[in-house]
Amino acid sequence: CTADIGWITGHSYIVYGPLANGATTLMFEGVPNYPDHGRFWDVVEKYDVNIFYTAPTAIRALMREGTGWTDSHKMPSLRLLGTVGEPINPEAWRWYHENVGKGRCPIVDTWWQTETGGILITPLPGAIDAKPGSATLPFFGVQPILVDDEGKELEGEASGNLCIRHPWPSMMRTVYGDHERFKATYFAQFPGKYFTGDGCRRDEDGYYWITGRVDDVIIVSGHNMGTAEIESALVAHSTVAEAAVVGM
Repeated sequence: CTADIGWITGHSYIVYGPLANGATTLMFEGVPNYPDHGRFWDVVEKYDVNIFYTAPTAIRALMREGTGWTDSHKMPSLRLLGTVGEPINPEAWRWYHENVGKGRCPIVDTWWQTETGGILITPLPGAIDAKPGSATLPFFGVQPILVDDEGKELEGEASGNLCIRHPWPSMMRTVYGDHERFKATYFAQFPGKYFTGDGCRRDEDGYYWITGRVDDVIIVSGHNMGTAEIESALVAHSTVAEAAVVGM
């Protein structure tokens, strides 16, 4: 896991998660592009890392440097790749799968939040078919729903606000020192539901696609477009390594 130790992904998947499961954690300092752009792959090759978990931003930054760095390393120990922190665009997913995983490692694209305390939407390797760019299906016991701006639940193939219908074991209980803020932020807009703050699309197979934060929605000719969708279209071009879209 390449997350900072102060981020929930870092302390859960680097510290107490592996300890609770008897797994070995490899920790190292620095950045992925120093002393060169093969830093991650040097570590994977040298220490036989078998699970690699990183953010789409890091993947896109390494895509920009070409495939020479991954091609020059032997990484047969890898058996599982993960992404976290933001939606992964299909182009980055495919690059990650083909050049890091060599087409044999499943990619687990995890959707969750600091507030959720654990992963809520994710594929299960070998049980759920992946779709590049999709968070896929809810984890056991999790009941995501889509609602419109008035709180009406949307059925079937639809786009809307991502909410969770029922509580789950790891959810946050309050905001320290300000419980009213906790209620106002997560439960007031759509009473009786946990509001994630994310926009989401559910396709014909029931797969969930995170489209970005709802406060970043851009209205074009009467149509709502998530910033993540526009960013994904931009980075699909071979000369674009990274893109950020901000509504004005």
